Amino acid sequence: MSELVLPKIDKATINKKEYIFKNLAKIINPENVLSHADDIKPYETDALAAYTQTPLAVVMPENTEEVSNILKFCHKENIKVVPRGAGTGLSGGALPLNDAILLSLGKFNKIIEIDFENKCVVTQPGVTNLGITHAVQHKNFYYAPDPSSQLACSIGGNVAENSGGVHSLKYGTTTNNILGVEMVMMDGTVCRVGGKTLDQEGYDLMGLICGSEGLLGVITEVTVKILKNPQVVKAALIGFPTIEEGGNAASEIISSGIVPAGMEIMDKALIEATDNFSKAGYPRDAELLLIVELDGTESEVDELLKQVRSICEKNNCSSLKLSKNEKERLSFWAGRKAAFPACGAMAPDYYCMDGSIPRGKLAEALLEIKRLSEKYKLPVANCFHAGDGNLHPLIMFDGSDKEQLRKTEEFGAEILKTCVRLGGVITGEHGVGVEKRELMCEMFNNTDIQQQLDIKKSLDEKNLLNPGKVYPILRKCAEEGRVHVHRNEEKFPDLPRF
Repeated sequence: MSELVLPKIDKATINKKEYIFKNLAKIINPENVLSHADDIKPYETDALAAYTQTPLAVVMPENTEEVSNILKFCHKENIKVVPRGAGTGLSGGALPLNDAILLSLGKFNKIIEIDFENKCVVTQPGVTNLGITHAVQHKNFYYAPDPSSQLACSIGGNVAENSGGVHSLKYGTTTNNILGVEMVMMDGTVCRVGGKTLDQEGYDLMGLICGSEGLLGVITEVTVKILKNPQVVKAALIGFPTIEEGGNAASEIISSGIVPAGMEIMDKALIEATDNFSKAGYPRDAELLLIVELDGTESEVDELLKQVRSICEKNNCSSLKLSKNEKERLSFWAGRKAAFPACGAMAPDYYCMDGSIPRGKLAEALLEIKRLSEKYKLPVANCFHAGDGNLHPLIMFDGSDKEQLRKTEEFGAEILKTCVRLGGVITGEHGVGVEKRELMCEMFNNTDIQQQLDIKKSLDEKNLLNPGKVYPILRKCAEEGRVHVHRNEEKFPDLPRF
């Protein structure tokens, strides 16, 4: 690694913030270093907007060399760094620290290469998820993972959080759809993992990096797989009179050996909200709505739809509608894709949770969430990636009422503890960030967490890269799942107190 040489600046004559700003302005274009309060205010939070923090400065590099030089400087000066993509994350993973710089990858917004022969795209991390599909759709290709925020979320952020979406059941999450990354380590070292080939020798470093939430390195390039559009895609819109019957039907579809391209569940509250918002024509009399999408050849899809119909009728479905054309299929998904904005009409604020459970526990989880809603006297709307058990309850509250915010946090924590009790985990695709870090002890003991921290230390010895995320500052991580935490109130005065 080459030594970064900067002009001498006398630390004694200026404060720390000014010292950092002056040096960063010599590494990259000064216009790409923001420190004025008005300029950095948009970066104070990610999509977990209830919690804010002001960084020392925001830096916006334009190439890998600049990222490397920024990290070299910060490593030498012991300055903390928080990487940020599009800021659409829902767990506070890109929440700044008031004694750290925020490294924004927004200018890394170009597709470098489209390789149809090898069915892959090499892209900078700031390109949006949907932007990749748009770039290849003229050749009837697409990029499979499709989070609800795909119009805005960046592919680099998808790698950091291992994002999924409604089609993850059949085609996998981000980790199943990336082939290689270029990453800059905290000391400025640039490394490459993987490439265009499907299999890599040695340890599964891609599996380690994907979902690491910006704790191990800064992603500056991603190689993703693209897929050929299927011959036929059809969807079924199915209503059920009870939660139990709909949950049982979803479980039976999977257990029968059918692998839908996507399978989503929405409860009554969300059916009404999304139908008001998108006019999708959902069955408003249903207590639970199931959307099942199948793709493949014409004969394969038609046969699988017959099996789905049979299973749903056996489970007492109250309505069943099959898409007749592409326009109607997209209309089925219009409401589900608009679930989050649709909830804006239900309350001043909502808190989107993210956990995973075994598929066979869907009905039990929904009934428990309903009970908790009554306990905390807070409305909740539910949507599930039903095929892989990834649930997204949306708790309605008024963020200006501190008591409601406190109850919302407690409600959310109980949902995640329920996930673990049912045999699941505290996250599915949103990551841990700061939102769930106090709940890591629900799943891991001291030894488990120390092993994970040892991996981080091997790549970031000084703990400068996105510190304070994912792992609690532990006094003890009890086997019974209690959380004992030293909180840093000065750095995180407004974080959830689970």
